[in-house]
Amino acid sequence: MKKVNSIFDVIGPIMVGPSSSHTAGAAKLARIARSLSGEEIKKVIFMLHGSFQTTYKGHGTDRALLAGILGLAPSDPSLVDAYELAEKAGLEYEFVKKDLGPVHPNTIKFIVTGASGNVTELVGASVGGGEVLVSSLNGFEVSFSGNSYTVISIQDDVPGIVSEISGVFAAAGLNLATITLSRSARGREATMIMEIDSEPSQEVLDRLRNLPRIRKIICYRPVEA
Repeated sequence: MKKVNSIFDVIGPIMVGPSSSHTAGAAKLARIARSLSGEEIKKVIFMLHGSFQTTYKGHGTDRALLAGILGLAPSDPSLVDAYELAEKAGLEYEFVKKDLGPVHPNTIKFIVTGASGNVTELVGASVGGGEVLVSSLNGFEVSFSGNSYTVISIQDDVPGIVSEISGVFAAAGLNLATITLSRSARGREATMIMEIDSEPSQEVLDRLRNLPRIRKIICYRPVEA
């Protein structure tokens, strides 16, 4: 039996309907993609897998995705005006039906191009009740829900780097709830996903960025309703 952590596990999220999986979850995934891009979005391709391919218009998934990429929360009444808001923002977008393989039926792949031209690719699933799970970031296998403060480190795959990163958090009194490690190949580029119990300060993030072998640090803050 699934453990019930809060009343929201029973009644679901506060949202603009009609479906927690197809609207609230989709909007949350899109907001995560926007956040991890780290800049204003110029263009986005939404690759829709499984049930999203046939229901994305009827269930409002298209508007939810556009709203999330624009930074709106699942509960924002402006979600229904997402097409108009996207046009005003000058956002280029495309919905593509795509078989993403043996993944959750409510999976979406985002290809996001920022104002600088940098491209971020994210794969995530809307798993029910407005909850989501991100499974891939820029080709690296990851696993996080967007419900906790999350620090993403991209670094050289060298001995000792994990303990150095963990040491920065320990010195600041921050508790690591989960750690996920992934690498492209031995001795090359690696990614470390760390969900933490409280928000890291700018000083902590700067210390991480100044570590040898660190290529990039991204701080993700939980998506609010």
